[in-house]
Amino acid sequence: MDDNFPVSDPDATPAYKSLPGKISETYTYGQVKATHAVNVQLLETYWQIGQHIVEFEQGGNVRATYGKALISTLSRDLTLLHGKGFSRSNIVYMRLLYLRSPISQKPSHQLSWSHFVELLKIDDDLERKFYENQSIAEKWSVPQLKRQKDTALFQRIALSKNKAEILNLSAEGQQISKPTDILRDPYVFEFLKIPEEQLPSEQELENLLSNNLQQFLLELGKGFTYVGRQYRMTINNKHYRVDLVFYHRILRCFVLFDLKINEVQHGDIGQMNLYLGYFANEENTESDNPPIGIILTKHKDELLIEYATYGMSSQLFVSKYQLYLPDKADLIALVNHTLRSEEGDHQKTE
Repeated sequence: MDDNFPVSDPDATPAYKSLPGKISETYTYGQVKATHAVNVQLLETYWQIGQHIVEFEQGGNVRATYGKALISTLSRDLTLLHGKGFSRSNIVYMRLLYLRSPISQKPSHQLSWSHFVELLKIDDDLERKFYENQSIAEKWSVPQLKRQKDTALFQRIALSKNKAEILNLSAEGQQISKPTDILRDPYVFEFLKIPEEQLPSEQELENLLSNNLQQFLLELGKGFTYVGRQYRMTINNKHYRVDLVFYHRILRCFVLFDLKINEVQHGDIGQMNLYLGYFANEENTESDNPPIGIILTKHKDELLIEYATYGMSSQLFVSKYQLYLPDKADLIALVNHTLRSEEGDHQKTE
């Protein structure tokens, strides 16, 4: 033991106790800064490599010398020079990084190279920009980004919007300022891993969603915090329970979810309206906005819902849910149809 370090000295002990914490905080901060600096330089380097490749191709040399074998040849030669990091797929994405991120729109340093590999797999510029913005805003990990792509989040949000809103969605990401901004139709619960032919009961579905709360919150989107399940309300000594209750930090309101495995009936809508009235009068504080009610169902009759909600709160919604991934090709076609049809309508009026 070093005699110069007075372990038994009571005056030295309190000072030392804070020292490991200070060092740890400084070290962690340094690691984060170093990782960010490495990421910034890595993206800049890969973008420049992509630039070299594209400029070589545009110079006409590629047809004469390498043709389609250019990427494979580069992968072989660069691997011999530098080792790992120059696989054929990696070089393909470096080239795409430059092509899809011109100098005026260089890739964000807030995302990693692994994020950009996933983003560069998306051909559509609008869709790719949306996922880039959302990844930054919601701090998605790479697995979370992959999940949102697989469940066609962009298309599911875009389907309820017009052309201008879709373009804005791509440019700025999802902006939440009103109740309809948090809706998704359908919601996708593929993370529960329930076979399509195996329909759970409402209680089982609630249990599964509660047991997979992190994935459920990811599906709900930004701003949701969990309050509770089977939330009890007492009215004239009679008890009622809403399946799941959340609070939305951005909209500053409670969000109530009721789960239905069968088609929604008018009584279900009246019941949710009752819940909204209770929360507005009994649970809200002065700083809270009116609560939002969302009934989740596998099937919904649009006409029945229109009539059953006539004159009711504009804060009450009915959305579908799926236990499996949606058909992304169909959703893409529907969004593209919205973009094209609005252009056609505009031309007809000119």
